[in-house]
Amino acid sequence: MADANIDGVAGHQWLVNARMYAVTDAARAAWQRIFARLAERTGIALAPIEHKPPALLSELWRRGDLGCVFMCGWPIARAEPKPRLLAVPVPRPDRYRDRPIYFTDIVVARDSPARTIEDTFGGTVGWTLEDSNSGFNTLRHYLLGFRTPERPRLYSRSIGPLLNPLGALRAVAEGRVDVVPVDSFCHDLFKASGHPVISLTRTIATTPPSPMPALVASPEIPGPVADALRNALLQAHHDPILDPELESALVRHFVEPDVGSYDYTERLAQAALAARYPIPA
Repeated sequence: MADANIDGVAGHQWLVNARMYAVTDAARAAWQRIFARLAERTGIALAPIEHKPPALLSELWRRGDLGCVFMCGWPIARAEPKPRLLAVPVPRPDRYRDRPIYFTDIVVARDSPARTIEDTFGGTVGWTLEDSNSGFNTLRHYLLGFRTPERPRLYSRSIGPLLNPLGALRAVAEGRVDVVPVDSFCHDLFKASGHPVISLTRTIATTPPSPMPALVASPEIPGPVADALRNALLQAHHDPILDPELESALVRHFVEPDVGSYDYTERLAQAALAARYPIPA
């Protein structure tokens, strides 16, 4: 039932975007229907905004009219003021063990001779964006464990930005780089859709988990509006209309966000900087 008495609803339209995880046709369509149902259940006017690549998500996150948009955990940790965190998806695949986490899969070409991350050292590493946790920050921290005083640099070349997980997968499949980091949830969505790039690549390592990116709203959104959107997301798995959409989006359910959990990503960054390792290299 829509709540017509929420302060801040009348005359306002808030933007929605799931680009981070609307990476396949099935997931994109599912998120469109999830957002439409969210608007129907709350009575809040929600308007999709495309913001297609190569436009940067960091530009979208700075807007003051966001109603429900995916945001990476590392930018959340660094944002001032903080966005309003609405809800966090719990991925459906078994490897997430019903927790709001994700990993970075470290990926090479299918025909690469590499079987371990060490086998890629001396080659070319790629990364997505310098503000990406999965595509830059976690890989950089993971590589710290392999550096030595005698070998402070692991790769002959470090190439970026590759923009997003699909850009990273294509770069390694085409032989432009030898190894790349890929957001595991995006990776699972590509696998579920049978995306052709999956047959050309394979995973050789996976990092420890990070807190799952959250659906957020701009700090400027009225509190009651944010609360209504949050409550609707937390109850989404009880709505039979959304069962097929959540399945297509590989989402089991949504949980309350813990803003403090994202401090983990900044600790990874600070450890790398303290080690004088500014980029994966």
